[in-house]
Amino acid sequence: MAKITFETTDGQEHTIDIANGLSIMEGAVRNMVPGIDADCGGTCSCATCMVYVPPEWAGKLPPKKSDEEAMIEFCPHHNETSRLSCQIDVTDALDGLRLKVPESQR
Repeated sequence: MAKITFETTDGQEHTIDIANGLSIMEGAVRNMVPGIDADCGGTCSCATCMVYVPPEWAGKLPPKKSDEEAMIEFCPHHNETSRLSCQIDVTDALDGLRLKVPESQR
C-alpha cells in the first residue's frame, strides 16, 4: 500500500492510501480526488486522469508505453512530467508520491 498525495490547482491536498495492484487512477476515483475523472475507466483513451509527476519520481515509475504517450500528446496542457494515472500501478515503492492535477481538470 502506498500513501499518495494529489495537489489540486486551488492548493488543496488529498492524501490517500492506495492498495498495491490498483492503478493510481483507481485509487483516486475510489477516494473522489477532484480532477481525476477517468471518463474512459482506465483504458488509456481519454486523458482525464492526467497528473504531473515531480522529476525526482520519474525514474521510479514504469516508462510510458506508446499508447499513453500518444494520448498525452493530444492534451494541450501536457508537459514533460505528464503521466496518465491509469497507467501506473501502485507498489510500496510509490509511498510518499506527490502528484499535481492539471488546471484543465478542475
